Amino acid sequence: MTPGNGAKRILVVDDEPSIVDAVATSLRYEGFDVGEATTGRGALDSAKERLPDLIVLDIMLPDFDGLEVTRRLRALGIEAPVLFLTARDSVRDRVAGLSVGADDYVTKPFALAEIVARTRAILRRTSGEPEGYATLRFADVEMDEGGHEVRRAGVPIQLTVTEYNLLRYFLLNPRHVLSKMEILDYVWHYDFQGNANVVETYVGYLRKKLDPHGPPLIQTIRQVGYILRDDTV
Repeated sequence: MTPGNGAKRILVVDDEPSIVDAVATSLRYEGFDVGEATTGRGALDSAKERLPDLIVLDIMLPDFDGLEVTRRLRALGIEAPVLFLTARDSVRDRVAGLSVGADDYVTKPFALAEIVARTRAILRRTSGEPEGYATLRFADVEMDEGGHEVRRAGVPIQLTVTEYNLLRYFLLNPRHVLSKMEILDYVWHYDFQGNANVVETYVGYLRKKLDPHGPPLIQTIRQVGYILRDDTV
């Protein structure tokens, strides 16, 4: 999706090029105008050259960390909200981030859909729009988390709790292959002691409810897992 006139400007900063590319591609697909940087200095130069509406900022950078980047941005009068990417999850790190002006955190590893959802939530909040609940979409499937409702091509789909959680995991990770173990960890959690074939069973249930309303979206990758993918595009 090409950013239109007036598209919000997002600056993505991480020292891992693969993460920058993945996050930037996801945001561009959602219609944002995205800049990229892999160092603290690069982030500052990019922000000064063109003011961002939001910065997705890794805490661990090769020259100076995200906390220092945020301090310097604020000293320059750049008040863009900051969404930190971090492997740190302690209260001390959260407090440190908030003290320099962070608006939210995403802890690595993360789902790209979560970055998009939090980006939209921060932009709504900082622009004064009502925040509401998240709505997850892929192709013609829509999940309204507030109403706990799912539709495909506008048709309501009745799901069990487990089917709903399974679909939610796919929607949070579109176009990414998910292994059975990853799905088990998310949907059934680490304490699940049953047969891993339960994943295959529930994927089958989900397909039976979604496929009558459009082309198959949940694809099997043999000996690897499953992927939510629209082969008609």
